[in-house]
Amino acid sequence: MSASDDDRTARLAAVREGVERICARFDAAYWRKADEEGAFPEAFVRALTEAGFLGIAMPADVGGSGLGATEAAVMMQTITRSGAGFSGASAVHMNIFAPMPIAVFGTPEQRQVFLPRLIKGDDRCCFAVTEPDAGLETARIKTFARRDGDGYIISGRKIWTSAAQRATRVMIVARTTPYDEAKPLAGLTLFYAPLDRDRVEIREIHKMGRAAVDSNMLFIEDLRVRADERIGAEGEGFKCLLHGLNPERILIGAEAIGLGRAALAKAASYANERVVFGRPIGQNQAIQHPLAKAWAALEAADLMVFKAAALYDAGEPCGLEANAAKYLAAEAAFEACETAVLTHGGMGYAKEYDVERYMREAMIARIAPVSREMILSFIAEKALHLPKSY
Repeated sequence: MSASDDDRTARLAAVREGVERICARFDAAYWRKADEEGAFPEAFVRALTEAGFLGIAMPADVGGSGLGATEAAVMMQTITRSGAGFSGASAVHMNIFAPMPIAVFGTPEQRQVFLPRLIKGDDRCCFAVTEPDAGLETARIKTFARRDGDGYIISGRKIWTSAAQRATRVMIVARTTPYDEAKPLAGLTLFYAPLDRDRVEIREIHKMGRAAVDSNMLFIEDLRVRADERIGAEGEGFKCLLHGLNPERILIGAEAIGLGRAALAKAASYANERVVFGRPIGQNQAIQHPLAKAWAALEAADLMVFKAAALYDAGEPCGLEANAAKYLAAEAAFEACETAVLTHGGMGYAKEYDVERYMREAMIARIAPVSREMILSFIAEKALHLPKSY
């Protein structure tokens, strides 16, 4: 092992240990209460912010740690593995990957103005791409930004915008050229806009899991945005957006694996302690084999997650690997969480054992930010060179 490998191993261990120390302050009861009450985990986010972890992947010249997707994936996986699950990870997820287009495509002034405030927690960012009528077909979005003097005025609707209730800024994609006047993806522009509540109605969506972190509909009417709040060139918003998609998939995959591992740990502990017919249920192969299968699937998916992260950090193409990582991790996590519930039997349905929350949260990674079916179609096209189906 080279000196650089030693340094990297030590760096990853330091990230993991630092995040573990913070997570240890927030026990299962904290996350159970946050889920039951729909209470945003402010104390947890504040602790991570004060320790500097929100800037883990941001450039050092703006106050970040200057680390990569690999370190960010370790951080996010450690959060979910602690028992925080997606309730904890989603509370900070957007501030880890959403600012990437600013770091890559922003002007020096934008980087110096916008990024330090995110790292310090002075601003919070939400990400608004998906629309009710467009879904995954980003080219079909209707939210429009019309030029007005030295800025733009944005109107439209967005859906499934997480953490908007507390956000001060929104990374938003809007059309600046009508759909029929340009190539489908050429008329999109990216903005880092103020989330002005006088111009944006934020309506929460009540959902199956992760109640601690809000998901929302945004109704935007004449939101004024300055020209210097546009990220990248006009009409190149999709190009800018793409830079954040692969790391997002990598982080979701890492988070899913952490959640699956938390579920397996709970299940293994219960299987060792629960005695039926004079023996622990974990001695029965009907309990052992599903848990062992789930462990193996999680470990295999983990390798793909960190392969994708390594490629991204090396500046290599990683679209296939990032998408495959998200797919494999989401499926493995769901299997692990389902197995954990079944291992607990009837008690798996009880909130006090936490695995029912893990199973509800595992659905997030299967659905967002892109469906399993879209990933499989993408892999079929790009890896197997089959005709495009979407």
